[in-house]
Amino acid sequence: MRTVTITGSRTAGHHEPAHYAQLFAEYLAPFAGDAHFHLGGDRGIDSLALTWLAERTSAWLTVAVPGLLDQQPPEARKAVNRAWDRIAEVVELGADPLDDAAYLARNRWMVDRSGMVIGFPVGTSTQSGTWQTLDYASQRGRARLIVPI
Repeated sequence: MRTVTITGSRTAGHHEPAHYAQLFAEYLAPFAGDAHFHLGGDRGIDSLALTWLAERTSAWLTVAVPGLLDQQPPEARKAVNRAWDRIAEVVELGADPLDDAAYLARNRWMVDRSGMVIGFPVGTSTQSGTWQTLDYASQRGRARLIVPI
């Protein structure tokens, strides 16, 4: 079974949902037939991809959060609740405080359990969590697919 981490921007309002659905159809669907996806359980790409995968594929889905699920933004919790019957596992890493280091640690946890990372970055700033995760995946020898949004 292929294991895939999805990482991406927490802000995704600059495109309509249909735009993301098309991207996911092009770049997630080819890997979803026999796959286990790790998703971050946050707003933005995490919630959009979780919803799309849950509705359109039979892939295994693991949601990982840096702290507790109850600490995630409301839209992220709603996405998890809507997909609850499709989620194989929710992993709460228990970080305190929920700072940039906690989110990076969550992303590394997902990458360490995956053979591939699909990233949906906004821009090219190496300071973004998405690019830091993609760089970490590269250092670990993981395949990477980068889909700019």
